[in-house]
Amino acid sequence: MGTEATSKNIGPEEPKKAGRPRSEESTQAILDATWALMLDKPLQDISIEAIAKVSGVGKATIYRWWPSKCALVIDTIIDKVPPELEFPECQSAAESIKKQMQALIKAFAGDYGRILGEIIAESQACPERLENFRKNFIYKRRETVKAIIEKGIRNGEFSKCLDIDLAVDVLYGAIFYRLLVKHLPLDQAFAEQLPEFALKAIK
Repeated sequence: MGTEATSKNIGPEEPKKAGRPRSEESTQAILDATWALMLDKPLQDISIEAIAKVSGVGKATIYRWWPSKCALVIDTIIDKVPPELEFPECQSAAESIKKQMQALIKAFAGDYGRILGEIIAESQACPERLENFRKNFIYKRRETVKAIIEKGIRNGEFSKCLDIDLAVDVLYGAIFYRLLVKHLPLDQAFAEQLPEFALKAIK
């Protein structure tokens, strides 16, 4: 799932605390360092100490801004969402969804998908982490997709009786299935066939 062309919500959602305001430069240095480390090694092998060393920002500062490594990793994956994953402006909602799904499959076939898969895998052992991931990554992207589908319903492309949540699962479930199970590739053939097949299913 992708995003519309809106500003990114970076940082854990918690009440503002009194004290020194967060430095944008340091925040970006931490996010960039986290991303660089995730590109180089498995998520489980990355520590806050390593992130602090690469970013040049103290460990205490990182913990003050993020309650856990998981929260920081999720904000990093949000910060690094490829711009091509935004829904393009098209004449039809179906065409916009098709192009975004194809871009998502391509992105998931590379490092972005690998890292996202590691985040999902690590979150399974911790309900709090999984809820954090759903709240800050999945739910926001589902709302974006649902808005596009609702547009399609208003345009007469999709049935007024369509179950929108089920439609989102039909469109994107197979992508996440291949990402996590890896039984078949996220290749060009899949990118061409899945959107056509899934869109027919929800029309």
